[in-house]
Parts: sequence; C-alpha cells; structure tokens
Amino acid sequence: MLPRAIVLLTAIGASWAISPAYCQEPQNARRPADEAELKFWLQNMAWRHRFTMDEMRQATGMEEAELAAALKKFDIRDDNRPHRKGDDPLLVLPYPGGRHPRIGFLDGAVDPQRETKVSVFAPWGETDYVVVDVPEAVWSNLGLTYLAHTHVPTIWSKQGIRLERMEWNRRKDGGFDLLRKLPNGIEIGSEVVPGKEGVRLKLTLKNGAEVALSDLRVQMCAMLKGMNGFTEQTTDNKVLTKPYCACRDESGKRWVITAWEPCHRPWANKLCPCLHSDPKFPDCPPGQTVTVRGWLSFYEGADVEGEFKRLEKIGWKDDKKQ
Repeated sequence: MLPRAIVLLTAIGASWAISPAYCQEPQNARRPADEAELKFWLQNMAWRHRFTMDEMRQATGMEEAELAAALKKFDIRDDNRPHRKGDDPLLVLPYPGGRHPRIGFLDGAVDPQRETKVSVFAPWGETDYVVVDVPEAVWSNLGLTYLAHTHVPTIWSKQGIRLERMEWNRRKDGGFDLLRKLPNGIEIGSEVVPGKEGVRLKLTLKNGAEVALSDLRVQMCAMLKGMNGFTEQTTDNKVLTKPYCACRDESGKRWVITAWEPCHRPWANKLCPCLHSDPKFPDCPPGQTVTVRGWLSFYEGADVEGEFKRLEKIGWKDDKKQ
C-alpha cells in the first residue's frame, strides 16, 4: 500500500502535489474543532466562496468522503444558498484558506495565513469578493515584526519561532476582531465592521516590549482575484489618490475602493492584482497604544474622484463611528 506522503516539486514559487488520496493534511489546513465550526466553515466555503471539493479539502484537511457526508448532514446545497437583502450590511466573512487569494506573484505569498484575511462581497452580485489582509505585514525599527505569509524572514523566523495559529473572533454585531500577542510583548489588534456603505477597518498596536518602537510601517492588501472583471494584471485600471486606491472593472462602471489613514504609501501590484493604501503608525513608547483606520467600499459610476470626496464626508476616519 502506498504511504500517505506528499511529494513537492518546486519551480519559481509554484508547487505541485501527487493525488490527494496519498497526501498528508495540507500544510495550512484548519480542521474544524466541532460540529458547529464545521457547519460554519462549510456554509462559508460552499455557499459563499463556492469552493470545489478539493479546495475544501485543502482548507480543512478533511477527506472528500467526510466533506460530502457533512454537506449532506447540514443540508448545504447550491439550490438552498441564502441571499443577501439589498438593505443588509455588506457581507463579510473570514477567508477560509484552501484557495490562494492571488492570481500572480505567488512566490511572494507562500502558505498565506487565513487569520488576517476577510472576504468582502460586492453588493451587485453574490460571487464577487475582495480578500483583505488586516494586516499583511508590520515593520518596525526591530525589523519585519509580522508577516501573514512566508516570503522573507521575520524577526521571529530568524529565531526559529513559529507564531500561534489563530482565528477571527466572530462577534454578535456582525463584526470580527483578532488580538495577537507577539513573543516580545507587542500586541496587534485587528477589527472589521461591515456596514451598508462600506467596511470600517481598524488596526491597533500596543507596545508591550521594553524598547520604543519607530518606523512602524504597515502593509494592507486588498486582493482582487475573486472579483469578476477586475483581474486584469495592469495598473491602467487603477486610480491612486492618497489615501484612496481604486480599481475599475472591464466595463469602467464598477469600482473597488480602499483607504487607510494616516496613509504612508498608496500603490498597486498588477501581478496579484491588488490595491494598497499602506498606513504608518506613529512612534510608540513602551506601554502605549497607537491606531490606524481603514475603509473598503464599492462604487458604481463614472466619477470615482467625486466618490473619494463623498467618502471624506462620511466620517470613516472617526474612531467614534468605529
């Protein structure tokens, strides 16, 4: 009988594996802890992200027979998928993993972690979604302090320290939050709050280390692979007006918009493709906490610069409205 082993062939950031029947659990798989969690993630994957059976296996580490039995048990089918009402807040869900959130530049995001990522679904359809990394990376005067995938060494990987796997806290108000405490006492807190007009985002950093922190640059990534009509690998369809970054679809009538404040660098990576309005924390002495705030929304129309001006007036930068 063949061993349950996985064979990897690597070339320029890509990898291939032998048949799933002989594979170990996928490296970044998260097996649900109980039946309630299994039901939640199956509804998330099958109904919302429309995963294939293999993608569900990659996300959970479960065998296809187990997954099929669970889908049947919980009566999760394509023809009974619930639908969002037009006056509901935008649909936001934790990203399940199992499907890489990028089209290209995959060698720059090996084994992406799911606990930093949420999917924000577009209001004009049920199949389009943006995957937002909150955060993708945090730098400081100590070096690369956090990274949501494997690409370049962090201050922890250089020491052989593997950070704990975590999951979003799913709140009763429809929001999500996560607090990660790093080995040196730094705490990074993420918050995601969906609304009808857009999604409010917040990132806090508490300096529990013994040294002052400076040069606190943060990388936030809004990945467009799941957005039909937005996946052309170019910067020609993008508008960068600090702090706003926007991408239009092939028709030129629909837009994805994101912004963070205070914005350090607005830019776009055409290969992923993705949008960045990367913020920077103020310097942070020991024991202090600093905050940056973000936004993601969708727009239909021809005047995206006018939409930027409108967004300036709705108060998304105001902590009291978070």
